[in-house]
Amino acid sequence: MSWPLIFIGGYFMDFEIQSLIASVGFPIAISMYLLVRIEGRLQCLTDSINELSKNIIGMK
Repeated sequence: MSWPLIFIGGYFMDFEIQSLIASVGFPIAISMYLLVRIEGRLQCLTDSINELSKNIIGMK
């Protein structure tokens, strides 16, 4: 069974997200959404910092 989608702010939200917002509140739901989106960027930054530290050590 497919849950209905609701269009909010340029994105479609499914029933699970709607129930999450209803149960935990809007600020917590937005925080979780942003953490999931930023996770990939944080991994990329971590990899870049590790590569930079290896290059700095190699210059000594």
